[in-house]
Amino acid sequence: MRLLIAGIIIFFTAFYFYLIWPRLSHKQQIRPFLHTMFAHRGYHCIEKGIPENSLSSFRAAISHGYGIELDVHLSTDGKLVVFHDDDLSRICGRPEAVEVLPSKELQRCRLQDTTETIPLFSEVLSLVDGQVPLLIELKIPKSSLSICEKTWEALKNYNGPYMVQSFNTLGIWWFRRHAPHVLRGQLSSNLTADNLPEPWILTFIVKHLLGNVLGRPDFISYKLADLPRFEVWFLKHILHLPIAVWTLRTPDALKKGTLSYDMQIFEKKKMYY
Repeated sequence: MRLLIAGIIIFFTAFYFYLIWPRLSHKQQIRPFLHTMFAHRGYHCIEKGIPENSLSSFRAAISHGYGIELDVHLSTDGKLVVFHDDDLSRICGRPEAVEVLPSKELQRCRLQDTTETIPLFSEVLSLVDGQVPLLIELKIPKSSLSICEKTWEALKNYNGPYMVQSFNTLGIWWFRRHAPHVLRGQLSSNLTADNLPEPWILTFIVKHLLGNVLGRPDFISYKLADLPRFEVWFLKHILHLPIAVWTLRTPDALKKGTLSYDMQIFEKKKMYY
């Protein structure tokens, strides 16, 4: 009986590590990104008239030498737009979801009562043009993975450094299958504590990085406030997998994120200007 119990424990332990195991073969390729400070949704400051995920926020990040973290959605006419939220209410004062509008309509939406509008991903790539690294979050609110294909099409001829990441493990899986040389990361946080529309089991899987078996990520991007976690500790300290942390908004968080982790996604406060 003891042997049976020991065998069961060994099996499930091995299976657990099999589930969370990342891809380790691209450590050399990810090395240039280590210790990069990524400006969260660009180096934005609404007090200065620079809204998040705007061309002006990306210009500001470039001028300060920061990498850029940004978000892409797919419009109803198949265009990639740079925007964070699932709907337009917080930033543009409109109720619609991003995915239900065509790109022309989205491009007319003003950002936080400024003259800035929602940019196309192609406009952002032309602006950045390899000057700083990009960290591209794929927004995948539904089951369709068309955004992955469109993003890859846009990046095929882009010569600058970039990585992709998503909370949706299937998006990372898509890149594993169709563009395996692209560096990919699993986004996560304590998702089961949030009131999310997704089934609890899916949030549990992402929270504990059990979906790594599908995506086999090159790095993990985890919410700093929800660390430490055993799986992140194991990946970082035993397997030496790079860990990015978000979103660093205070001097203490910035210090902790810089000292303890490999990449930092920060959002400016007045003190940083």
